[in-house]
Parts: sequence; structure tokens; C-alpha cells
Amino acid sequence: MLWLIVAALALRQMAVVLRRPPGERLTDLETWIGPHSVLHVPGSLYDTDHFTGTPFAGLVLKPLTRTAEQSLGVAWTFGSLLLVAALGVVAARALPGPVGRRTALLAAPVAISLLMLSLPVREALHLGQVSILPVLLVLVGLFAVRGERRAGVLIGVAAALQPTVLLFAVLLRLTGRRRAALTATAAFAGCTALAWAVMPHDSWTYWVHHVAGAGLGDQADSLANQSLHGALLRSGLTGPPEIALFLALGAAVCAIGLRRAVRYAHDGQLLLAVAVTGCVAVAVSPTAWQHQLLWVLLAVVGRAGRRASDRMVWPAVVVLVTTLPGTVLLPNIGAAFPVRDNVLLIAALGAACAAPFLPRTSPYWRRPLPTAYAEPAASRRTPLLPLRRALGRPNLLLELLLLRVVYSAYAHIRLAATAGRETAERHGRQIHSVERRLHIDIEHALNHAVARTGELRAFFDYYYATFHFLVPLAILAVLYVRRPADYRWARTALGLATLLALVGFWLYPLAPPRLMPGLGFIDTVHGVQDFAQPDYGALTAVTNQYAAMPSLHFGWSLWCGVIVVLLAPKPWMKALGALHPLFTVSAIVATANHWVLDAVGGATVVALGFLITYVLTGPRRSRAAPPAPAAPEDAGRALEART
Repeated sequence: MLWLIVAALALRQMAVVLRRPPGERLTDLETWIGPHSVLHVPGSLYDTDHFTGTPFAGLVLKPLTRTAEQSLGVAWTFGSLLLVAALGVVAARALPGPVGRRTALLAAPVAISLLMLSLPVREALHLGQVSILPVLLVLVGLFAVRGERRAGVLIGVAAALQPTVLLFAVLLRLTGRRRAALTATAAFAGCTALAWAVMPHDSWTYWVHHVAGAGLGDQADSLANQSLHGALLRSGLTGPPEIALFLALGAAVCAIGLRRAVRYAHDGQLLLAVAVTGCVAVAVSPTAWQHQLLWVLLAVVGRAGRRASDRMVWPAVVVLVTTLPGTVLLPNIGAAFPVRDNVLLIAALGAACAAPFLPRTSPYWRRPLPTAYAEPAASRRTPLLPLRRALGRPNLLLELLLLRVVYSAYAHIRLAATAGRETAERHGRQIHSVERRLHIDIEHALNHAVARTGELRAFFDYYYATFHFLVPLAILAVLYVRRPADYRWARTALGLATLLALVGFWLYPLAPPRLMPGLGFIDTVHGVQDFAQPDYGALTAVTNQYAAMPSLHFGWSLWCGVIVVLLAPKPWMKALGALHPLFTVSAIVATANHWVLDAVGGATVVALGFLITYVLTGPRRSRAAPPAPAAPEDAGRALEART
């Protein structure tokens, strides 16, 4: 099944590239082999900013100018996918042992799938870049070929295509493989000298004028440049101070990262040493474009964390960072911009200099500290997913990433789930008609009564716009700190309710009262709407105005009320929690943002969320906690004391 997933991903990636118009497909190939490309036009490769590779790369690509563009596009895409598959297989076989049978069986398809989904591979496929090849050459040289000379030649050729890869020659030298290091350096020098002999002007331009390619291609301070140099330029530093600081930081990263890589290589974790060295190369390169950052994904093999509950934190962070853009991982808040704009660089620096990877000699390498679980309470039924409930808090970083990714997906689906104004207004008339038959159409009277009262209008407008997010987040934070076991249960119920609400947004787009022309509602929050405009102005550019059924404003507030009533220790807290959904339903109706039946829909999805959580995981209550397990060294000392 995993290999079928790999094949499906490969076909999808190939289809995505080949479906693009010729001018957008394999952008760099277009600039290399088109009628006016840099490889066809006489003169320097670097007369334009299209070509960013080394002169040796240009020398290798020169024969491609005789190839038909369409056939080369198909062959290039298919060949790149084969390189990705080979890279995944080599990386899977290079895992530090001992490797269990299940890991050996699943490692290759999982590695290839992650590579296919990663941003560097997707970018390389779109741009027609050769950045996958240097990574594969290094891995093949270190893990697949025999003999130090062959390994050195492959690494030297990789460095000729991507100069900072020459750091692997330093790694070889520091780990005692002197012949391979010398061969790699000689191969790099030979390839570079060949390019100098054939294209002296281009070589001078690349190595001297642009200092190993710095300044070629996009602007060095663009978000695409995930190196220390790019980050310093984005921070506002320029000129000699920036260059001096970049050189100092680069030297420190090289010293720390290579020292760690040597330690992991001596420990038998050569693949991790390769990943750390590659991350160092990314950080210290003058320009490290997104398609050159595959080294970060390889760092997923490192084991960090003594506790079993923390063991998946580092792999999850690496996978999320290399498969999702920073705008999805972090909110659109000014304080988060420095992290969001440099998220790949931060991951590379973390792998190179900071991540506490365990040595194989550690007692926690194969047996991390187990998680303490509560025994389930007696129940008449067996849950569908009889998972034990952990007593400790889940990892905060993973929870924050999970909340952010889920909310980003929720926002994108909510925005896409629209069938147009006509359908939404027709559904609005249906809801209004049903409410009149049930004699619950109180929206118009309440809306106008509140609009005429300045204090009430200001209160409900503020309550509608503010408490929708603040109260659920505050409750989740309190549960995380004070009631971690209940936090997991409550978080799951809220997530399921939100997922069900997305289904409602998609299947039943509904215009709220404020966007129903002819009914006379007053939009107290957003102001007067121009019903002559098809999209009602600028609001629909940032959110789906027709995601009204069910009302998550009321649904989330009802979830808050239920959690507070169930778990709050004091009566006044329970009463305050019960008031929140009451104020919320009053606010959404009074401001003409929801129908009464929308609140009924919100209550329905929350009830279903709690019900599904109960069916899947069983009752909320648990028995008393078992004693916490002792750490390996503590157990050893206790045994010595008894003997």
C-alpha cells in the first residue's frame, strides 16, 4: 500500500508539472534551452540573472540545447522523480542499526513519500533544477559505492555543482577518511579547472565577480534565500557590517556543526552526520534557495528526547517545516515574521547546532522513558479506539503546530466552501421561511433594538469580534496546564466539531441576515453593505461570507460552557462559563451575523463532537494514576543499593 502511495504521488507530481503551460513548465529549462536561452545565445552564461548554477553545471547542461523542449521536459521530470526514488532508497538503507523488520520494510516508501511532498523537491520539479543530484551523489558516495576514491569522486562532482557541498571533504578528513577527502577535493578542483579552461570568462564572473554565485538569480534578501546571509539582509543589515557578521556566524556554525557531525559519525549515525553537515552547508552558503534545502529533511533521522512522549517532536517539526510554507505554520502577526520568514533556516541551524540528538550509547536510545497512562474507568461499552489516556501534558510545540496547521486548513476550506451569492441567498430565504413557521424569527426585532441602543451595540459588537477566539484558547491553555488528561479529551471534541462544521459550510452555503437584501437588517459590526456589488465589497476577499451554517461562534462558545461547567472547581466559575454561550448567541443574532437556526446547527456539531469522542475513546473519567516509571539510571542505582 505504501508503494502504491509512492506511485500515486509520483504521477501527481509529474502531472502537476506537465499540465502547466509551456512558459510556466520547468522554468529554468525554458531559460536554458529556449530559442533565446542563456545556453543558446553567444556570450556569458551570467549576462542575465536566469542562470544561477556553477560554470561546470553550465558545461554539463550545454548538450541539452540540441534536445527538443517537449521531450526534454517529460524526460527531465521523469528522471528527477527517479532521482528522488533513488535518494529515498539510499537514505532508507543508511539508517543507523539495528533496524527492525518493520522499519526496514517501511523506511523506503515512507522516505520517498516525504521527499515527494517536500517543498525542495516540488520547487526543483517546477524550476527544472539539478539540486537533487548533489544530495544523491553525496549519499551514494558515502553509502552505496565501495572504495574511498569512488566516494571522493562523487562528492567532488557534487561540490562542483553546489560549492558548499565541499564541506563533506572536511567531514571525511575529520573522520579519518583522508584518501576520500583528498579525492573529493581533487575532483572538485578538476571539474572547476575544466570549466575554467572551456569558459574562462564565465568562471571569472561566477567565482570572483559574484563570489561563488552570490548575487545571481533572485535578490539575496528575498524570502527564497534561506541562508544566514539572506536572513541578515532581511533584518536590515547591509554593507561591510553585514559581511563581517555573516562570516563570523558562518565560522561559528561550521565549527559547531562539523564537530557535532564528527561525533555522530563516530557514534555510528553517519546519515545524521551527513544531514548535519548538509544543514551547515545551507546556513553558510551565500544563497540557499528552497530547492537546495533537502538536507533539512534528512535531519529527520535524528533521535531527540529522553521521554517517549517527546520522541516524535523533532521528526514532526522537520516534516512540517519542509512540507508546509511558513505562512501556514505561523500566524500573520508582526512578532512572528522573523521566525516565519526564516523557518527553514531556523530548522537547519537547529539540526546543525542545537538539536539534542541522542548517541547510540544512551540508555534512552532504544528505551525512552515511558509515558504514564491512566487506567480507564469501568464502562458498559468498549470504545472503538481503546487508547490509553496519557496523564502527562502533550508536547507544547507539537500542540501549537497542530493548532496552527489545523486552523490554517480550516480557514482555507472555509474560504473555498462557497457556491456563490445566488445559492447562499436562496438558502437564506429557506432558513427565514422555516423560522417564521416555527415563530422563532426574532433576528430583525433584536437587531434593530440593539442598533438603537449605543451601549448594547458596542458591547455585542466587541463581544462578537473578540471573545470568539480568546475564550476557547484561554480554556485550552488552562486545561493544558492544570488538567492535561482532560485537555486531550476536550481538544479532540472541539476538533471534531470544527471538522463537522466545515462539512456544513461546504454542503450548505448560507447568507447571514446582514447579507440578505430586502429584509432590512443592520450590520452593526462591518457597517453598511453595498448590495449592488456582487461580492459586497472587500469582505469576501478575506473570508467566506456564506459560512454561516452551522455557527461556530455559538458552537465554540457552547463547547467552552460545557467544559467549564464540567471541570471548573467552584460554582461561580460554572455559572460564568454557562453565561458565555448565552452572551454569544445574543451577539450573533443581535449583530445580524447569524440566524437562530445557525446556533442550533452549532450546538448540533458540538454535541456530535462530544458523542464521537465518547464513542471512540470511552468515558472522560479515569482511575487513579499508576506510579511513574523510574529512569534507567535511577533503576540501576536502586538495584545496586539492594545488592
